[in-house]
Amino acid sequence: MKTFQVLQLSLIFSIFVNLVQSQYLFPDDFKFGVASSAYQIEGAWNVNGKGMSIWDRITHTTDIVPDNATGDIACDSYHNWERDVEMVKETGVDFYRFSLAWTRIFPDGYISYVNQDGVDYYNNIINKLIENDIEPVITLYHWDLPQMFSPQGGWANPAIIDLFTYYAKKAFEFFGDRVKLWITFNEPKVFCQDFNLFMSAANEVYPSGVIDYMCTYHVLKAHAETYHIYNREFKATQKGRISLTLNFEWSEPGSDSPEDIAAAEQRRQFEFGLYANPIINFDYPKIVKDRIAERSKQQGFPESRLPQFTLAEKLRIRGTYDFLGLNHYSTWHVFAAAERDIAEISYESDMGTFRNQSNEWPTSGSDWNKVVPWGLRRILQWIKKTYRNPIVLITECGYPDQTGTLDDEPRQDFLRDYFNATLEAIHEDQVNVQAFTIWSLMDNLEWQQGYRIKFGLFHVDFEDEARTRTAKKSVAYVRSVVETRKTD
Repeated sequence: MKTFQVLQLSLIFSIFVNLVQSQYLFPDDFKFGVASSAYQIEGAWNVNGKGMSIWDRITHTTDIVPDNATGDIACDSYHNWERDVEMVKETGVDFYRFSLAWTRIFPDGYISYVNQDGVDYYNNIINKLIENDIEPVITLYHWDLPQMFSPQGGWANPAIIDLFTYYAKKAFEFFGDRVKLWITFNEPKVFCQDFNLFMSAANEVYPSGVIDYMCTYHVLKAHAETYHIYNREFKATQKGRISLTLNFEWSEPGSDSPEDIAAAEQRRQFEFGLYANPIINFDYPKIVKDRIAERSKQQGFPESRLPQFTLAEKLRIRGTYDFLGLNHYSTWHVFAAAERDIAEISYESDMGTFRNQSNEWPTSGSDWNKVVPWGLRRILQWIKKTYRNPIVLITECGYPDQTGTLDDEPRQDFLRDYFNATLEAIHEDQVNVQAFTIWSLMDNLEWQQGYRIKFGLFHVDFEDEARTRTAKKSVAYVRSVVETRKTD
């Protein structure tokens, strides 16, 4: 067949696929939402009794955030919360996912003293959302650990399990009569593996490959205990659901070689299965356990650096989910790699793979945030196959730029592509995905990237003391999708 004819057929097929995609509708019970987190938007870091979190300390005492940016004021949502609810209403979405600042409610982290101003602040948000027919979805922990616990080891200290569950129980008591969807932890891989240098003072003693696994072990146990507390003491009356949210950057084999195919699966298990497998199946993934145990043995450790669950702990953790929260931002090519020097003790060396991103993939305002919508669909397919098709709520997915422009057509294009990938997973793959949450409601402090990248549906003027918010073009697009249930 001639090249021209091949191109013609390819074009016809592409048009056909696009037409088919445009006919897909989101189910009537599919929900849309927008998200934020406390430290990234609230500001008022030491106002009306709020205590210090580790991110207050980090931004005040280190230079890891560009331009010495802090969350001291951020979007000043503490004083602009009513406008925030108005913005959620403008998008037309069904729910607003936000997090509680632990230290706004319990300034030193312990539940012995309640800061009523913090309780009132979150009650006001919840009540106003409900008045506007918007469902509040609360994340209990979005990385802002009370600074009081940092010198004690933070998530590397087993005492944190009880401290977190005490806090969670109080949150259920304060807000659970109106909140029907709870997320215990946002992206534990990030604050255990990626941010382990900043989660506590313990990094001065324990390197990567030790402290991050201790964190993982304690987070999974804290999540399980919180789940059981909610089920035992609150579910019958409050009738809510609870789980955790895991981030998943898709690992695509760098080639069709068996070695690269195995390497991609190995990386998926280290990055996602490390947390999902104990909760949905039973224990850590075998490849993760075996690799860490073998490298630990060769390094002279008397036992694996990955703390092992007892049988009772495995049984306690398994099944502690009412849905699976999924955050997704990008995709990588993964290749098999030579084993690193056995003297190197780290999570990366345990994972034992190499990855990069294709230059052919479109880039957003952040170099690593490649636009690869088929990566989301493959994640959803993989979750269905690996974990027996659980309920999946996409709890974060979004597009960053560097300008915060109101004319944000690339964000609209991104959302259309990722919505379509979700529709394909629903209609063609029968994946049980029931929600899509856009990150983020507004431009905010993006952790180590400061204010240099903008994910928001709403522009925030950080030069204006009032932190004026203005809708970007993508707001109208989101509202149209929610109303029509279709992407075009």
